[in-house]
Amino acid sequence: MTRTREHGAPARPLAHSRLEDVVAILLGTYVASFGVFLLHSSGAVTGGTAGLALLLGYALHLPFGAVYAVLNLPFLALAARTRGVAFAARTAICIGLIAAWAFLHPVAAPGLSLPPLYGALTGDLLIGIAMLMLFRHNASLGGLNTLALLAQDRFGVSAGRVQLALDATIVLLSLLVVPWPLVLVSAAGAALLNLVLVMNHRPGRYLAA
Repeated sequence: MTRTREHGAPARPLAHSRLEDVVAILLGTYVASFGVFLLHSSGAVTGGTAGLALLLGYALHLPFGAVYAVLNLPFLALAARTRGVAFAARTAICIGLIAAWAFLHPVAAPGLSLPPLYGALTGDLLIGIAMLMLFRHNASLGGLNTLALLAQDRFGVSAGRVQLALDATIVLLSLLVVPWPLVLVSAAGAALLNLVLVMNHRPGRYLAA
């Protein structure tokens, strides 16, 4: 979203309002948590900290929300140091909201079971859309998201490409816990998520803060 000066002058960034930030964070975290819920309901995994939390949850029989919150704690200090306190604070809020939403979905739709391919592709697509929404409002899903954005800021490498490399590592690790057909489905979903990021989030493309 930009404001353009008259007579062909360069566009100036048009910052989001506080209300827009609040609405985007609420919607983004809800959509992301619902995507994770679809993945969990199909037995699939994904990349990023969410995928790692799903993987550990399957292996240790722990609730996703609690594992996700604990895994993200070390990354908040990194986020504050490298991208500022405001980004870290918003990311911390996102982490808390996703953990809270994660407890809501199984209560609202208990016993939901989905075909793995549908759950993986739809779940990852929703997570990718949610990540884009949060990135535009100076926030993230935390964890490996923060590393991807840091690489983009420091080295100009697309956050989507960095996220893809990290996600591939996590999906491969899932072979230790998840049957290989589900790993293949999960890999397809993670690839879709990263395609969404690579195509829609590049350094310097968007001027809005």
